[in-house]
Amino acid sequence: MSRSLPEAPRAPKADVCLLMEGSYPYVAGGVSTWTHDLIRSHADLTFHIVALVADRSARKLAYDLPPNVTGLTHVHLQDPPAGWRWQPGTGRLLRDLERPLARLQQGGGLAEVAEVLRLLAPRRGRIGKRALLNSEDAFRMVVRMCRAALPDASFLEYFWGSRALMSGLFATLLVPMPQAAVYHAISTGYAGLFAARARLETGRPALLTEHGIYTNERRIEILMAEWLFEGADTSLALDKKKRDLRDLWLDTFASYSKACYDACDRIITLYGGNQEFQRRQGADPAKLMIVPNGIDYAGYSQVQRDSTPRPPTIALIGRVVPIKDVKTYIRAAAILREDIPDLKAMILGPLEEDPGYVEECRTIVKHLGLEQTVIFAGRVRLTDWLGKVDAIALTSVSEAQPLVILEAGASGVPTVATDVGSCSELLMGRPDEVPPLGPGGAVTPLASPLDTARELRALLLDRPWRERCAQAIARRVAQSYDKVAIDRIYRAIYDEHIAMPTRPTHDQQDFQLSGAA
Repeated sequence: MSRSLPEAPRAPKADVCLLMEGSYPYVAGGVSTWTHDLIRSHADLTFHIVALVADRSARKLAYDLPPNVTGLTHVHLQDPPAGWRWQPGTGRLLRDLERPLARLQQGGGLAEVAEVLRLLAPRRGRIGKRALLNSEDAFRMVVRMCRAALPDASFLEYFWGSRALMSGLFATLLVPMPQAAVYHAISTGYAGLFAARARLETGRPALLTEHGIYTNERRIEILMAEWLFEGADTSLALDKKKRDLRDLWLDTFASYSKACYDACDRIITLYGGNQEFQRRQGADPAKLMIVPNGIDYAGYSQVQRDSTPRPPTIALIGRVVPIKDVKTYIRAAAILREDIPDLKAMILGPLEEDPGYVEECRTIVKHLGLEQTVIFAGRVRLTDWLGKVDAIALTSVSEAQPLVILEAGASGVPTVATDVGSCSELLMGRPDEVPPLGPGGAVTPLASPLDTARELRALLLDRPWRERCAQAIARRVAQSYDKVAIDRIYRAIYDEHIAMPTRPTHDQQDFQLSGAA
């Protein structure tokens, strides 16, 4: 049963303010479940949730909020506070805002965010979208910014693109600020922008945990966006490519990420590969930290191996959706069956998300004559199956840190996985692993049924090899991915930053605009 929680500024001061964009508590998924577990794991701390959502439509909670959540504030990115219809000095304010706003669209950072906050501060509670987005002065500002930044672009496309970006910016900067001892963003983007604002306005520490790299995910989304096609430069000219509307979006989100990286005291991610992206995007190496996600090692390590006579069994554990590339798994099973005729290839995961893709997979199974080999079991309780599985296959085209490798590993089941996200670290160990524990399975190229089948065959037919891999991954999970130990790391981070003294706020500290004379 959901509780009614106060929003800022009425909510009591919390120990931790979590900044969530498009996820917890309204959208179920990996990051949301991680957040829910984080709150429950620190039951003696109080949490305030800032949910950054698209609009003001009614939403249903996907999780029952734990009792230590004491406040829930919403940021409506497409609908900032209205503000007064008219107030004196709006034209002057927008002329002053024009420079930092233009720089945020072309690679600015924390100094530009501080300047926007400084200009808005005296009018907080009165200024809003009526003046900043809907007034004639706002329209004239957008015209000037378009002529200066993208003179060859369609003004109509620039107007709506710029308006959407500024709407999210002003919504994030104008909503009342919850009071907290530490602010923790679970992505960059607008959540990271809010963290930068919190650090500047309150002087309290800010933390960032990036599961995936936000700017990379937005880059893929923007480059595939048909609604931005008109601005793209598709000419065959050899001269330098002109900046277009895609650059406007990409550069703006890069600016928000840079502001967040500069404001945060710690920048945490799940594995080393993500840190390389963060360094390239300007994160201070001294702030970087790896804290992987953990699993219930005590529980999964108690799974009993099924020693009764049964066919060699492999499993793909996950949703049957294109990103999991289940078709490669099915084709690998077809190759593998040539050497192991009684093979069982289980597919353990929900079938409801993409019925069309599920039907395509079933058609391939039928076409290859695998009806007695490949079994779609649907959603299952994992601990009921891991004892009956000899090896896991993960053929995904994209992952961050797949927990299924750890859950299977704790149960003594090795994995063959594609080289995506942190799979290589999980199976082969981090470069700084002491002592080196050896392979916990194998890593293969993307979309390669032949390589997947070869590595699975080795695990199924070479028992000593399978047992060495099983022992290595089980020890690695116990050593580095036990949720109890991971919870202690986050607790130490929270305790350290909650105890920090409050630092000067943006109106007490001089933020020099980058590149300013």
